[in-house]
Amino acid sequence: MKKTDSEFRSGPIPGVFATVALGLFFFVPFAIMLTFSFYHKIPGGLYEPAFEVDNYLRFISPFFTQILLISTGLCSLASILALFIGFILTYFMSRMNKRGRTLWLILLVSLLSLSEVIIGFSWSILFSRTAGIGGWMYTLGLLDAPRAFAPGFGALLTALTFICVPFIVLVMFPPLTRLPKEWVESARMLGATPLRAVITVVVPSVRPALIAAFILAFIYSLGSYVLPIMLGKPRHWTISVHITDQALYQANIPFASALSVFLIVTALSLIALISKLQNRFT
Repeated sequence: MKKTDSEFRSGPIPGVFATVALGLFFFVPFAIMLTFSFYHKIPGGLYEPAFEVDNYLRFISPFFTQILLISTGLCSLASILALFIGFILTYFMSRMNKRGRTLWLILLVSLLSLSEVIIGFSWSILFSRTAGIGGWMYTLGLLDAPRAFAPGFGALLTALTFICVPFIVLVMFPPLTRLPKEWVESARMLGATPLRAVITVVVPSVRPALIAAFILAFIYSLGSYVLPIMLGKPRHWTISVHITDQALYQANIPFASALSVFLIVTALSLIALISKLQNRFT
């Protein structure tokens, strides 16, 4: 007897395929990387099998502790700014008619099609000395001389916030559009100001989506590679840049593997936190 589509989807084949794919493309590479993170580095850019925790102990050294704090702090700040801007933008989009929402969604999705290299070059020109903001401010008499704002913390923070906003909007758009408009109108009729109505009614209703959007932006910005190199100074580099630096330029594969394990564990921990918080608030 031939199986129906519903019987095929509920059978063991999809589960086996998903398990094999997850094992081949995630668990096997992760196991290899985890193994290399305990290897011993020897002079000349080589390494040998061992079981050393020195690569992980380097995380608590003052130098790399500062790197981790700056990287996580920068990405957290960029995620908070992106969440603030994205929430406001999505809220006003949810109040538009269908045509207006569609146009804004097309615009935001088109931004996702741009590569990080194009975005980085665009912001580097905008923050340049002559053709960018520094030259404009000098022309208007706001500066005594043209000034370049990149590389710098502010330029990198702006670019990271920019690339995270579309992801925030895509996560926040479904729950905000499904939110009944009568709830906000009822709060307004009871005397709440527009801002207070949003804070007391809208924000608690979409709290799980806000948490998910923030963590998504944080993970994405933490893994950014091109923007920190183009717009930031070495002290502003994210963990992804330091992984490449250790693997390619310092020839320290074991320590680069340890940094990669730390990045993956951080991402998985945040995803687990999303699931726990969503189960708590739903």
